[in-house]
Amino acid sequence: MNPRDILAVARQRGTEQSFPYAGAVTPEEAFALLQANIKVKLIDVRTNAERDWVGKVDINDIQHAAVQWNIYPGGSPNSDFLAQLQQVAGKDSILLFLCRSGVRSRHAAKLATENDYLHCFDILEGFEGNKNADGHRKTVGGWCHAELPWVGA
Repeated sequence: MNPRDILAVARQRGTEQSFPYAGAVTPEEAFALLQANIKVKLIDVRTNAERDWVGKVDINDIQHAAVQWNIYPGGSPNSDFLAQLQQVAGKDSILLFLCRSGVRSRHAAKLATENDYLHCFDILEGFEGNKNADGHRKTVGGWCHAELPWVGA
């Protein structure tokens, strides 16, 4: 699928599910968009500790940025989230928000949209995906389970 088709499908998901942001992409669709020659950026909203201890996407540094939604330790909201986002992404860029399992990324996409970012998308399933029956992640959905490029801790 070409980038235009991927974004159309993502926007359709957003419309069908009444998302308060542009839409949602699968991890595979997100990676395809990152590989295309378009203005797109992955915003990893996990904590620095999560990226350091669990792993992070392995893509071109120009195409991704880390902007914590919550601060570790303590989990308090990052009061500088919007200011930090503004430093790494333009309001007209296609932004793909990523967290562990797709919850914080939805909140980040919503807040960015409310602050005039035009093309905000959640990456469904997140980096690690949901827990399996044994309580483990990276086995049910997500960037890692899709075998997309990432580096471990």
